[in-house]
Amino acid sequence: MKLTYTGKTKDVYMLDNGHALLQFKDDVTGENGVFDPGANTVGLSIDGMGKLNLAMSKYYFELLGEKGVKTHYVSCDADKGTMEVLSASPFGKGLEVICRLRAVGSFIRRYGAYVEAGTPLPAYVEMTLKDDERGDPLITQEGLQVLGVMTRQQYEDAADMTRRITRIIAEDLASRGLELYDIKLEFGFAGGQVILMDEIASGNMRVYENGQVLDPIALTRRVLG
Repeated sequence: MKLTYTGKTKDVYMLDNGHALLQFKDDVTGENGVFDPGANTVGLSIDGMGKLNLAMSKYYFELLGEKGVKTHYVSCDADKGTMEVLSASPFGKGLEVICRLRAVGSFIRRYGAYVEAGTPLPAYVEMTLKDDERGDPLITQEGLQVLGVMTRQQYEDAADMTRRITRIIAEDLASRGLELYDIKLEFGFAGGQVILMDEIASGNMRVYENGQVLDPIALTRRVLG
């Protein structure tokens, strides 16, 4: 088993069978000790968060699999805090896709002159390049093509999948009396297809109950019971 990547919330190892192994950490993104799924830095560490994120990811990957959504998920080991996945190639040096159902976070920081916080949005999709040094800059479809990161068809596939995945997760959360405001996903390329990769954890979404955002631990416990 060879370490190939050290990330903010997980490390990635290559297995002898050609698959990859994700080792989940207790770190979550945020700033100044405050959780923020849209942040590009580790804001705090929560004891046990790694295994909770793994359990949450397992639940949603398996739910998406039942719905016919293509993902990199193979299996997980809850005791070790690891997930075995298909080895997928990232787009460029990594591309994150955000789907927004309400205007919060960085969306308001950018566009607050035009929209009030909490305003419903029509499953608005935006993409950012994974680049900590440059603050994970937003990029357009044309920009991705110019830079050779993603073709137009791959962009459309990822955007369509993002909206579908967001709808499935939002409906699942709504059945528990919770509302999804936004979610951050990551896609890769494997077997000639765009597939969902990385994780689907509480630290990658904003979920509200009665107008109050749930912290990652509370959200995971609500979903997993």
